[in-house]
Amino acid sequence: MVKKERLKSILLRTKKIGNINEEILEDLSNEERELVIELNKEGLIDEAIQLIENMDTEKEWDLFKSRISVEPTKVIPLWKTVLKYAALLVGIGLIAYFSLNRFEPEIDATQTSGTIKLKTGNDAVKILKENISQKLVSSSGEVLGEQKGNKISYKSTSEIDELVYSELEIPYGKIFDLEFSDGTIVHLNSGTKIRYPVKFLKGLDREVFIEGEAYFKVSKDKNHPFIVHADEVDVKVLGTEFNITSYKEDNDIKTVLVEGSVSMSNSNKNNVVLNPGEKGTWSRGASSTSVEQVDVGLYTSWIKGELLFRNESFKNMAKKLERKYMVQIQNNNLLLSDKKFNARFNVNIESIEDVIKSISEIQKFEYQITSDKVIIQ
Repeated sequence: MVKKERLKSILLRTKKIGNINEEILEDLSNEERELVIELNKEGLIDEAIQLIENMDTEKEWDLFKSRISVEPTKVIPLWKTVLKYAALLVGIGLIAYFSLNRFEPEIDATQTSGTIKLKTGNDAVKILKENISQKLVSSSGEVLGEQKGNKISYKSTSEIDELVYSELEIPYGKIFDLEFSDGTIVHLNSGTKIRYPVKFLKGLDREVFIEGEAYFKVSKDKNHPFIVHADEVDVKVLGTEFNITSYKEDNDIKTVLVEGSVSMSNSNKNNVVLNPGEKGTWSRGASSTSVEQVDVGLYTSWIKGELLFRNESFKNMAKKLERKYMVQIQNNNLLLSDKKFNARFNVNIESIEDVIKSISEIQKFEYQITSDKVIIQ
């Protein structure tokens, strides 16, 4: 049987020394050993400690154990399910949570948990903290790259000879940088998910998959085209700088070219070539691509923490504000939705309250703001 205080003590020791040894596991039951090993493997030690510390009474612990121990073979998977979203449980009544909720498939917590998640080739999920530096190591012990703060850089010298993919999820309110093994730099915007090889291999195209928004500075390599897959759109380049936006909730997939050239193809096999300063827009509804000249600064200012709006409806502004400020905007003012604005904000300077107040001074409306919700009347 898993004992609360003993488990907490073992997890704290594991966290302190950074690994598991036989001395730590010596006095544990088979169930406890399996649990500690699995939690360490999945990178969930901190979340497990956090969850245990927030169970104030033995009653809560007993209720939790009863939920995860329905069948012995399901103990580990259910712990993993809970701990992936442990941050969501902090500050709420745990008894109420476990009494009212069964462990059914969870919604995607990327946008709400505020944590950056890295999924490795073996599907282990690691929570990344932005204030640390650490090596990224493969299951065989080889160093693949390094995280320094809000950037991950992968090595070109690793001896990997097969495609191994990782997946990085950026929540609302955060941005993050990647440097691929070929030197390509990617700036990832809030609410973005990207899947990529930890090393690009000789003789193969450099292919990545994205949902959300990213700015690419692609290293030139004429022998290995760089291809970004974004739902129904593929953007192919040799070496260039461009911004791509492909959020699921948006009607369009947009590519804005800063320098160089790219070809933009879609599921209808249509292909257009963009020149610097042009935006290619794939309309999901019309299944067609249009091209126009634009001010690229409107589409790349987010990298510096800025939000620029030019003749933009509040409905579209609200989506971007939600991503940047990690809030939910509930607009009950129908006249406001299609009202168009010109505005500039910097998330590093202005709070969501500053932004909403500024907009309300242009188009009068009443509003209420809590820690994570804006209600407009």
